[in-house]
Amino acid sequence: MVDQADLAAVEAQLGRSPRGVRAVAHRCPCGRPDVLETAPRLPDGSPFPTLFYLTCPKAASAIGTLESSGLMKLMQARLADDPELAAAYLAAHEDYLARRDQAASEDGLEPLPRDMQTAGGMPGRVKCLHALVAHELAVPGANPLGREALDALPEWWAEGPCVEAEGEQA
Repeated sequence: MVDQADLAAVEAQLGRSPRGVRAVAHRCPCGRPDVLETAPRLPDGSPFPTLFYLTCPKAASAIGTLESSGLMKLMQARLADDPELAAAYLAAHEDYLARRDQAASEDGLEPLPRDMQTAGGMPGRVKCLHALVAHELAVPGANPLGREALDALPEWWAEGPCVEAEGEQA
């Protein structure tokens, strides 16, 4: 079960109610949720392959700046040239699939198709740093490109939480 205060914080972060929430997968140093674990299928039955979902708008903004810097193109080029990095990224993809399948099993659902994209373009592309960072935050050490992006980010939490908790005063 997810605490109602966490759900309220995530709703404030997203500007809408979160869907398919299974758990808070990571907390920002400020204490608020910043990554959710979501169900492989939404309540209406539609597939939702993004198991780890970044919710913090400050982190998302900082990651967007990284994406616009051209970092993803550099990472993509390195994947083609570095077999060790490509193998580690493939392992991250396999980790994501296994965790998504486990979540489906725990929820009594059929797993999503194995050929369905996991997150961020894995295993062959670098498409979304938000998803790669969310995976790395939720499972430290699992995603090498998520770790690189995370290490390149400023301390987005340094000026305080992205949203106020219920009952807090600005």
